[in-house]
Amino acid sequence: MTKFEWAVNMQRDTLASHIGHEDMLYFVSIAENESVARVRSTMLEKMLQPCGPPPVRKEQF
Repeated sequence: MTKFEWAVNMQRDTLASHIGHEDMLYFVSIAENESVARVRSTMLEKMLQPCGPPPVRKEQF
């Protein structure tokens, strides 16, 4: 597992935990002054590429 894959897994796991626990989702929505639905949508979008595009590998098989 590369450093990038580890970081992506950590980010996705954290976002999934925040989305799954409604109290945490409410806390984030209040802190950001956004609606709960908008915060959930933003977190789901971040789960697609949480750390940006993957780095180019030197050897591609």
